[in-house]
Amino acid sequence: MTYELKRCGIMASDDISQLVHALSKTHLGDGELSYKGLGLKLDNAESVEGLVQEIEQYQDLRALRLEGNTLGVDAARAIAKALESKQQLQRCYWSDLFTGRLRSEIPMALKSLGSGLMTAGARLTVLDLSDNAFGPDGVKGIDQLLRSAACHTLRELRLNNCGMGIGGGKILAEVLTECQRRSLAEGTPLTLRVFVAGRNRLENEGASALAKAFQLMGSLEEVHMPQNGINHAGVTALASAMRHNKDLRVLNLNDNTFTKRGTMAMAQALGHLRNVQVINFGDCLVRCEGAIAMAAVLREGLPVLKELNLSFGEITEAAALVVAQALVDKPHMEKVDLNGNCLGEEGCEALREAMAAQDKGDMLVSLSDDEGEPDEEDNDDEEEHEDEDDDDADASNGYNGCNEDDFVKENGMMANEESPSKSQCPVNILHPHKAVDVLLKVASLYCEEPVVKTTVLETFDMLLRKLLSSSALQAYIITSTLLVLMGVLKGEGKRKKVALVPGHLLCLEHAVQQDYLAQHHASLLHCILSKNREALKSCSSSVDRLISALEKRCLD
Repeated sequence: MTYELKRCGIMASDDISQLVHALSKTHLGDGELSYKGLGLKLDNAESVEGLVQEIEQYQDLRALRLEGNTLGVDAARAIAKALESKQQLQRCYWSDLFTGRLRSEIPMALKSLGSGLMTAGARLTVLDLSDNAFGPDGVKGIDQLLRSAACHTLRELRLNNCGMGIGGGKILAEVLTECQRRSLAEGTPLTLRVFVAGRNRLENEGASALAKAFQLMGSLEEVHMPQNGINHAGVTALASAMRHNKDLRVLNLNDNTFTKRGTMAMAQALGHLRNVQVINFGDCLVRCEGAIAMAAVLREGLPVLKELNLSFGEITEAAALVVAQALVDKPHMEKVDLNGNCLGEEGCEALREAMAAQDKGDMLVSLSDDEGEPDEEDNDDEEEHEDEDDDDADASNGYNGCNEDDFVKENGMMANEESPSKSQCPVNILHPHKAVDVLLKVASLYCEEPVVKTTVLETFDMLLRKLLSSSALQAYIITSTLLVLMGVLKGEGKRKKVALVPGHLLCLEHAVQQDYLAQHHASLLHCILSKNREALKSCSSSVDRLISALEKRCLD
């Protein structure tokens, strides 16, 4: 290979020898030509003469690695011209390619490169443009390429850390939708498997737009969208889309803001997926109720799960222990990350013991960044107080529980439709407080007068049986809501707790002895109540009876 090193500004003999050595190994087999990480400043056609020659002479070029250099518009045009004859090219690794360039230059360079690929009739499988801060205009630079037949065969699209923003996310969603439409019309439907777009400031609008495109595809196996400023509305849209991607294996939404509402929607979606191996919801404010919802999905589904990350989510000890208990039948589990939560020293030790009891102690990531037990007076972030305004506000936004098409559908039909195997939807899965309020009001009427006692217990049984008779997810949501309103589980927002009376605990004691309350429901109740007895001190004698009944049921 020949290359005029002086044009790259490299004159020292040591630098020259290192570069010659690197370039001598650019042919890496499998049709790959690599200039990766050479730090070349490629400004014009003259500066890429050697590279262009290499491309032109490579008869079976299938992969071109240019990452770690900096490419100008004129240099891109020269490379694009060389690519026009490379029909076999399939993989373009072009990340970190525009360091120090004006943002206005990048779209022009990308358009040129894309034009070369389209002229060649290439059929790409991998396109990696990560770490190029091109913004929304950069997405416009690859617009035509992504719409074209060159991308109908695309399997991996990597756009990590590109600063796309909301506008870029919307453009990308439109482009992918059009690619899907055109590819279907030509009989070669787009089957994108890996999508990476972390650190792009997509926020809710960008994420929701992309979710619509993902739903149409239905082929995704890996989705990586960490650190995008997405909160529950965008998370809910993504959850709906993930349900349609049945082969999903990896879901990484680290460092977004789920809160309870987003986690509930995502948990419901995960309940429909059987191939998920990695879940990364770290630093997503999953919190206690969300963690318990995830525990329900772990208990009922996700049979091949290997990694679970719920770190830095403001999860307390009791909720973390419920998650640990739900891992008992997960033979493929390799890694559990609950670091950075609010367990406290005793909670950390209890979690280690719970994992060790299942022979999973070595899977638990270090708890060295635990935040300690939360203060009772801790307030939730202001931005999350919108979760307090439940049914009325949500109805206006399209989140009305049993009527929501995308995330209260069960087994292909609406949960409130007639079904041979499902009763009518008894409660809004995202806002179960009204149902639990009724349950607690009934229990508060308990007294030892025989007729009243019998009537109250029968009514309590009827209601709770109904509420627990659907999916494990709904049963766990009902249970966690009950515990939040009783004041023994930290919930979100400023919802007022009930004034505890013995009847609440005595009705629960009765329910624990009934067949409709499964052993794992009893384990959940025991785990949380036994860790928070102080909150029930106003009904101390009834607490003792309830804890005793739970312990007995857990041993059955």
